[in-house]
Amino acid sequence: MHSFLFLTPGLLAALVVAKQCTNLTIPVSISARNGVFNIPTLEGNADATTFVQNLTSIRGNFTKEALLDYATISGVYDISAKFCKPDVENGTDPTVQVLTHGLGFDKTYWDLPFNNFNYSYIDVAVDHYGFCTLSIDRLGEGNSSKADPLSILQVPAEMSALYELTMMLRNGTLPSVPHAFTKIVHIGHSFGSALSFALAAMHPTASDGLILTGFSQNGSFLPTTTASWDSKLARLNQPLRFGNISYSAVSCALSTLSSANLTKVANALSEYNVTLGEIQQVFQTTDLGDLIAGLEPTQLPHAADLPSGYLTWTDAGSNQFAFLLPKFFDPIILQFAESSKFPYTLGELLTIGSGPHVAPAFKGPVQILTGQQDAIYCGGDCLATGDPAIASIPAKSKMAFPAAKVFEAYIQPNTAHGINLHYNSTGAYNVIQRFLTAQGLAPS
Repeated sequence: MHSFLFLTPGLLAALVVAKQCTNLTIPVSISARNGVFNIPTLEGNADATTFVQNLTSIRGNFTKEALLDYATISGVYDISAKFCKPDVENGTDPTVQVLTHGLGFDKTYWDLPFNNFNYSYIDVAVDHYGFCTLSIDRLGEGNSSKADPLSILQVPAEMSALYELTMMLRNGTLPSVPHAFTKIVHIGHSFGSALSFALAAMHPTASDGLILTGFSQNGSFLPTTTASWDSKLARLNQPLRFGNISYSAVSCALSTLSSANLTKVANALSEYNVTLGEIQQVFQTTDLGDLIAGLEPTQLPHAADLPSGYLTWTDAGSNQFAFLLPKFFDPIILQFAESSKFPYTLGELLTIGSGPHVAPAFKGPVQILTGQQDAIYCGGDCLATGDPAIASIPAKSKMAFPAAKVFEAYIQPNTAHGINLHYNSTGAYNVIQRFLTAQGLAPS
């Protein structure tokens, strides 16, 4: 067995070391009972709007109306992942955190390449506390294999992929990570939390601890969020990243906009009292900015040519409404997040509430950490329970874990749904590591 050596948590709290990370492409065999839905192919953005109108209507349960049957799907898909460990090793019983992102993100949510990685969750977990991490691109997202966005990319299939990866870690068969972990913790954000919850419910011994961030079991605010996104086909919203438009062709076209021509445009607009600052606002806060995402010199467009069942929210305003609390995030991070967003799928939206609602046999510790001003799962105020006996909306989930060793609901102040994008994100990261350490899940 490969020897893993780690510093004790006490020493790591005082000593910052550098992490060692390896990018992995992991073939994963999945099998799941997915829904078969009667949803016509989306031909354009108007069809996306119609879909969301049906999905969010109070007249009935659209998922149930569209469901024709169930079918077992199976296949081998590549999951893109990054495994990190401390570069200073002292110990033989490491703990690995499996990090699963939510809708609209990829695995870089946990290691944001923004402001010199000062928002990195992985840096805190690995460098300060000595944990290992495996951050994954969920099936269908990031650099993982793409799949049919309606028939394959649903909660059951994505949970199956998460389970198979977990078993590889448990059995020591994960490529390039020759160690059988005895302590595995699952940490999710939003949709990733829902997948981690489903894993604990359906395979209660697969995980030794559960951290659900950006999460509650109150789904009454999801229609508001979904409507606020004003969903578009991803391939039309950011065509350079998700469509099939030629990068070289666009670059050639834009090259005709010389500085002299831009000056003429600016001078012409100035006659109508339109300033360059206002023009910049148009590009930063509307879908015009999304249209040119991927043209920055430091960006390499994905040109993924995604099918029309991949959707995304319209613009930075939709992004802020769902994920960020005004005055408590760097305005530049909003532009960064919007230009680097990832899509969600028809299948995910149809099945997001289809997983189990109770994990009766899960015996590990559970922590739910949600921003106080989370709009998606708390309607903007996680403390507004309407019952003095219930401390917060996430705290109501204690009933879902009757056998848990410990249950804690922590409400992160001055934070909305996108926890990792706020100024005080590292405070939340430390809360998580201290909880795991207190429950005996630190590396040793």
